[in-house]
Amino acid sequence: MSVHLQREIERLKKGILALCAIVEDQVQMAVRALLERDTTLAHNVEKRDKDIDHREVEVEEDCLKILALHQPVAIDLRFIVAAMKINNDLERIGDLAVNIARKAVSFTEETQMAMPFDIAGMWDKTQSMLRDSIDALVNMDGSLAMAVCCRDDEVDRIKYTIRLGVEEQIRREPEKVRPLLRLLAVSRNLERIADCATNIAEDVIYMCEGRIIRHSKADG
Repeated sequence: MSVHLQREIERLKKGILALCAIVEDQVQMAVRALLERDTTLAHNVEKRDKDIDHREVEVEEDCLKILALHQPVAIDLRFIVAAMKINNDLERIGDLAVNIARKAVSFTEETQMAMPFDIAGMWDKTQSMLRDSIDALVNMDGSLAMAVCCRDDEVDRIKYTIRLGVEEQIRREPEKVRPLLRLLAVSRNLERIADCATNIAEDVIYMCEGRIIRHSKADG
């Protein structure tokens, strides 16, 4: 690898890490807005989304610049391809954070009911997956990336439990259907964030090993 290419790839890694930190903070703020009934915090999540969009474009431009100027091959090329896909997943997570923030506002305005489900616990597991997927990228750690993929089922199970709880509570208290559906939507958004973290981990495995596991995992 040339010195110039190495420098550009390190710069790209820093850009992705910075974007990940902001995205993670966005989801953290959105979940806090829901749990603490803080509509100001929720509105701040929406306002900050433009910064994520701007950074996503910058990272994509950096990837295209490296491809055009350095024509990387082998693992360097796989890294750039993975970085572009990961960049898109991070932007998507930012959008999901905005969705959660909007549901937080609606939930807070509609009811004073206590939080009946473990949204905080679901976010803890999702956040851990997201952090580890990015750590796997930075350290080119295929084993850590595979471990992230294996943890996706845990988040799916929590979402399923919440769905069953929502259905049961609606039967008992149909007057609370709207806020309960808001919470169900939040759990779905968290599940999608976990899916994005899994996508990132799968791209890391491709980058490190040249293997595409997405379909083989579904088959196996």
